[in-house]
Amino acid sequence: MRYHRWNSSDRQVPIIGQGTWMIEQAGHQRAVATLRRGLDLGLTHIDTAEMYGSGKAEVIVGEAIAGRRHELFLVSKVLPENASRRGTIAACERSLERLKTDRLDCYLLHWRGPHPLEETVGAFEDLQREGKILSWGVSNFDVSDLDELMQIDAHPRCACNQVLYHLRERGIEHAVMPKCESLGISVVAYSPFGHSGMPSSRTKQSKVLEHIANAHAVTPAAVILAFLTRRACAFAIPKAASIEHMEVNARAGDLELSEDEVTRIDAAFPRGPRPASLPVI
Repeated sequence: MRYHRWNSSDRQVPIIGQGTWMIEQAGHQRAVATLRRGLDLGLTHIDTAEMYGSGKAEVIVGEAIAGRRHELFLVSKVLPENASRRGTIAACERSLERLKTDRLDCYLLHWRGPHPLEETVGAFEDLQREGKILSWGVSNFDVSDLDELMQIDAHPRCACNQVLYHLRERGIEHAVMPKCESLGISVVAYSPFGHSGMPSSRTKQSKVLEHIANAHAVTPAAVILAFLTRRACAFAIPKAASIEHMEVNARAGDLELSEDEVTRIDAAFPRGPRPASLPVI
């Protein structure tokens, strides 16, 4: 498993993690077993949120990580409507209780909402001083949002920006990813296969992925994840609903694409024009 440095800290985090959006739909015991298999394979970056399954995903994660907390890089998120100063602290404590842990490695604002950023950041810093979170970050932040964050603190301690990023949606490469790189903020790709899944096997695009995958004895899914995490700031958190799927995702952690392979994928899945606003799901 390859690692990238988490923002400007010395913490090394696996480039491929485990997402948990809608994981409760796989069934409780299957979801727990799948997450545990991921940990065995080195996918120790687990991402969840209070929104996912109205807390059910955090409960599943809490059971899966029992006795293994020391191995993890554990992330959760506060809903925007809860992200006042007092509300963020209360939401974090509820998440910690569901996860059965005393700390999060990173705590994120899920997206912009009604509360001023100053309140949310203030709460994050309170939680960090208390040791309940070790770092904090944001999700679904465009360049203008990051600029506003900079107005709060010229040297923000924001650790990451979690954003939509997959082969058919590469809009963040125009401005959001370069902005994060310039600020030392890690970029975490959610839904890295897109909401509609893998490209059809009958397309020219899929043929490019298959050819590269065959050369490395991996699946096209592993090639996709390797492409998305090719930059030093980038991580990906695909969800797996089965042990088999988890094992496929894990193979990407050891895959390094050549410059020629990156160029071929880039040509097959062009990033297109800069979007008018940040793409989200």
